[in-house]
Amino acid sequence: MDRLAIHTITTKAWDLPTAAAKYSSVGVRGMGVWRQWLEGRPLTESRRILDDHGISAVSLVRGGFFPYLNESEKQAAIADNLRALDEAAAIGAPQVVLVCGAKTDLPLGESRRHIEEGIASCLEHARDCGVKLAIEPLHPMYADCRSAVNTLGQANDILDRLGCPPEIGIAADVYHLWWDPNLSSEIARAGHRIIGFHVCDWLTPTNDFLNDRGLMGEGCIDIKGIRQQVEATGFQDWIEVEIFSNRWWSQDPDAYLQSILKAYSQHV
Repeated sequence: MDRLAIHTITTKAWDLPTAAAKYSSVGVRGMGVWRQWLEGRPLTESRRILDDHGISAVSLVRGGFFPYLNESEKQAAIADNLRALDEAAAIGAPQVVLVCGAKTDLPLGESRRHIEEGIASCLEHARDCGVKLAIEPLHPMYADCRSAVNTLGQANDILDRLGCPPEIGIAADVYHLWWDPNLSSEIARAGHRIIGFHVCDWLTPTNDFLNDRGLMGEGCIDIKGIRQQVEATGFQDWIEVEIFSNRWWSQDPDAYLQSILKAYSQHV
C-alpha cells in the first residue's frame, strides 16, 4: 500500500479534512487533490491539513481546457492554468493534471493546436513554481468537449514537438488508454515522461460515459499488465485511484474505502 494514492473525487462525499483523516486512518499516504476541495479555505490551511495527517498531495486536478473561440477565452484559460500551478506549489503537489479540453465549434486539429499553444504558454511559470504539467490523454468518447488529446501517442507527439522540456510529462490513466492497439509501444516510447498513473476499471455495459467507472477488478482492463509495462520504463511513483461512479458514491463511504483497499491489493 506504500504507493497507493486516492483522488478526492473518488471519495466524493468527504471534504478535504475528512478525506485526509480517513485516508490516514487506513494507511493511505497519497492524495490526488481536486481543486474544488481547496475552495473555502486558505491554501496554507489545506497544506496544514495534509501535513497534519501525513498525507502527500501527489497531484492537483485539474488544469487544461485550453481551446478557445476568442482572445478572452484564450487568456482566461492560460490564467486559470497559471493559478493551478500556484495552487499545486502551495499544497506541495508536484504536478497539475491537464484535461486538455476541446470545443464542439472547432475542428479537432484546431483544438489540438490550441492545446499545444496553451501548454507552451505555461512552461515558464511551471519552471518557476517547480511543478510539472501532466498531459492526461482522455478516451475518444470525450473528444467532443473534454479533450482532443485521446491517445498516448498524441501526448508523446506534443512533448516531442515542444522539445521534451522537463516541465511536462504524461498522466497515464488505464480507463482512457486500455483499448489502444499501440499502447505498449507508446508506453515504451514515453519512458520517463510518464509521471502519473491512474487506475479504475471499464464496466460492461457502461451506463454513463462519465460516472460509471468500476472499482479495479470489476471490469475488463488488464490493470496489472499495463502497470507492469509502465513500471518497465522506470516508473515507481504513486498509483492513483480515480473513480467516477454514481453507484459507488451512493454506498457507505467507509465501506467503499475498504473496498478500494481490497481491490487495489488484489487487482493492481
